[in-house]
Amino acid sequence: MKLQLAWDKLTGVTLVAAMHVAALWGLWQHRLIPGPDETAALFVNFIAPPAPAKQEAPTRPPPQARPIEKPQPRQIVAESPTPAPADYIAPPLTPTPAPAIEAPPVTLPAGPVVMAAELSVACPERPAPGYPPLSRRMGEAGITVLKVELDERGQVVAASVASGSAYPRLDEAALAAVKTWRCTPARRDGRPVRAVALQPFKFVLQGN
Repeated sequence: MKLQLAWDKLTGVTLVAAMHVAALWGLWQHRLIPGPDETAALFVNFIAPPAPAKQEAPTRPPPQARPIEKPQPRQIVAESPTPAPADYIAPPLTPTPAPAIEAPPVTLPAGPVVMAAELSVACPERPAPGYPPLSRRMGEAGITVLKVELDERGQVVAASVASGSAYPRLDEAALAAVKTWRCTPARRDGRPVRAVALQPFKFVLQGN
């Protein structure tokens, strides 16, 4: 039994070897495997790179002898020394004061001030008007109201009849008297200004 197994194993190995030999023979016949004579030896030679060409140094012309210059007479000029620039030092930062806002000028109205009281209140010198003699004889009486304008010095610059007494002689006597008055000037915000006031004059006959 053992002998039979050994024989079968040997037969299998021989058969496999024969198949490999047949395969190699077929490849060689078809020139798929080069023969020993066709094998070429490959040799590698390293070629050194060519040496760089030497650059010739440029030839310089020989130095020429410079002519000897004669020293020229030099004029001596006194020059002021130039001061060296000093280092700039920034001034210390100081707070900038805010600009002062000026109050706009007070514009006073062009027209005169209207006095609330009678003109005689502000006039220390106020002579009374004279009664016309003809008006006395004729029994003329009445009340004359004048519109009086003062300047900044307190002087009467204009006067007119605002309400007449119906007798021109009485009205003229009142106008003549008021123009001689001297008054205290009116003031606005502490400044003297022109003013307008009404002043009544009452003409009454005594003994009637």
